[in-house]
Amino acid sequence: MIELLSEVLVSALILVGAFFTLVGSLGLTRLRDFFARLHGPTKATTLGVGSLLLASLVFIALEGDGLRLHKVLIAIFLFLTAPVSAHLLAKAAICLKVGTGPAGEVPETFDATQSLEIPRDPVSTPPAT
Repeated sequence: MIELLSEVLVSALILVGAFFTLVGSLGLTRLRDFFARLHGPTKATTLGVGSLLLASLVFIALEGDGLRLHKVLIAIFLFLTAPVSAHLLAKAAICLKVGTGPAGEVPETFDATQSLEIPRDPVSTPPAT
């Protein structure tokens, strides 16, 4: 009975992880705005990979091998680096005015149909007058 419950738990965690990873990947490819594209992989894919790591931890622990330190370290590294990298990418996009409004300000909400205009050489581009 315990084996059946553990197999069901591990299978459910794998399915949840696969679902969130798929949703994050689809968000990366289907969303039009840079900031929306950034949101999909960092939130959904982090949950997906975290669920897959949790399924691996549960499986290894129930097999009698105990908890593996490297899997716990991978999970901690994932949950610490994904938000930091997303924050740095968002700050860089704001500095480069990716997805900005017509006056150069970063709008509160972004339109999904808005085009992404990235300057080719922001250093030598003359200011608009």
